[in-house]
Amino acid sequence: MDAARIQAGLEWQMRRKQVSSAGPRLEAAPGDTSAASRRRPGRQPRDSPGGEGAGQLRDRPGPRGRRRRRGATVNTVKPLVLFAAGESDADFLYATRMSVGEALYVRFAEGDDLLVVPTLELERARRQATPGCVIDRREAGWQEQRDTTAAWADAAVKVLGDRAAGGVRVSPRLPAGLYLALRARGLDVELDPELFLAERRRKSAEEASFIRAAQEAAQVACVEVISNLAAARIGEDGLLWLADSPLTSERLMARAQAALQEIGYGAAELIVAGSPECALPHFRGEGPIRAHGPVIIDIFPRGASSHYHGDLTRTVVVGYVDERVRKMHEAAVAALRTGCGALRAGANGRDVHHAVCRVLVEHGFGTTTAGFEGNAEGPRMNHSTGHGVGLEVHEVPQLRDLDYPLLAGDVVTVEPGLYQTGLGGVRVENAGMVTEDGFDDFTTLPLSLDPADYL
Repeated sequence: MDAARIQAGLEWQMRRKQVSSAGPRLEAAPGDTSAASRRRPGRQPRDSPGGEGAGQLRDRPGPRGRRRRRGATVNTVKPLVLFAAGESDADFLYATRMSVGEALYVRFAEGDDLLVVPTLELERARRQATPGCVIDRREAGWQEQRDTTAAWADAAVKVLGDRAAGGVRVSPRLPAGLYLALRARGLDVELDPELFLAERRRKSAEEASFIRAAQEAAQVACVEVISNLAAARIGEDGLLWLADSPLTSERLMARAQAALQEIGYGAAELIVAGSPECALPHFRGEGPIRAHGPVIIDIFPRGASSHYHGDLTRTVVVGYVDERVRKMHEAAVAALRTGCGALRAGANGRDVHHAVCRVLVEHGFGTTTAGFEGNAEGPRMNHSTGHGVGLEVHEVPQLRDLDYPLLAGDVVTVEPGLYQTGLGGVRVENAGMVTEDGFDDFTTLPLSLDPADYL
């Protein structure tokens, strides 16, 4: 199929979109026996986060409608070209609402976009994806090649036609091979480092509901882990035993993952780390869990359908609680409450971080933040206070020693922690949404070292 035929077919489909709004399908274009094009359902307006005061967002529909936001930063001059860089590509997910291993998305302008997929994904794309036009890659002039990178680049060139004369924009996530392949075919390729940052940052009411549900799933998994810890007995070897075998981080992580899968969530990674190894903040955990020491449980699940994340951390101890650990936990909880209390639209992420650090220092501990070093010899916090959460578990804004003015619709974590080599660590983490006048905390679990308080 030549480029003129492809372009004519696409233009026909777009005209049909503007004329008809009655049904979910379009009849085939003249000469198009595959009937691959498909019109998306009409858009439904949705409320923006924070109620009346958050009117910067608009037309945020359900999973099958298009997103539109006032003040969006997407440049409509140069066509946007995205290739799916794996099923967790957040930019591709945001643009299409479809998790797919390989596909091509082209946006010529707002309301004028196209998704090209392999034949086996065509019907699913028609049901799930949001672009106005969805076609089989064969209709985009796909030619089978051993080099699939070259094949996708060729398809992109054919779809773009002469509308790419001024160049194209691509995501910073674009694989280097595809970037070079597009350049080799004569396209002026511009990496857009700001792509979707503003749009993805401020969550709509629908997105907030997805993240709240993911946070609830994280709580289910966390309670599953804590329930197993509470049921364990302390052996003479100082280890926790359950069902006549040592209770390990691996067993607990498997229980958490199973609990998540049963309710439609997944977690490729999570943390169940015993002491003293949990003094390393991102140590995943391995081997038997020791009694009388802190266990850090950090769950960050992703919705199988929504693709949005939650993020939750709790620390518990089975057995005797060392007084040093108790004081560390009290300080971390106080810092978390201070951090959550400081969140509101117009606040600065740096100020929130400093407020958290100040509480830790006032409790006799230290941090690695300049001006809040505190006690350099004892337990300290060596990381930021928090981060954004959404299609990725770590997004903007950040709550750290950087200038980050907060906006209504930001969904962030607050996760102070303290760590001491040889002793272990404690960390507590909640997630919720910044509003015009405060913070809507999505997290409801207790903040306790005692496993019994969670049951």
